[in-house]
Amino acid sequence: MSTLAEHPSEMTMAADDFQALEERVLRTVALLKGERELRISGEQHAARLTHRVEEQAAHIARLEDELSGLQKERESVRQRIERLLKHIDELGD
Repeated sequence: MSTLAEHPSEMTMAADDFQALEERVLRTVALLKGERELRISGEQHAARLTHRVEEQAAHIARLEDELSGLQKERESVRQRIERLLKHIDELGD
């Protein structure tokens, strides 16, 4: 016969220890599941934000191109106006 069988109080203590261990393992599993769900949610959120950043970067690039074109157009118009003013000045001389 085992020594635990000879001492019922030790068996009860061992059963209590096992039950406490089982509860700790179940709590740990629940915590891990919760953390895994949070990690997945965080990764999905990060992916959505990354997609939005990429869209915004593309939009900024388009706006920069448009601004560059408008600046070139403005410079061209300025030069044409300067030439016209010069011709007008030459007529006055």
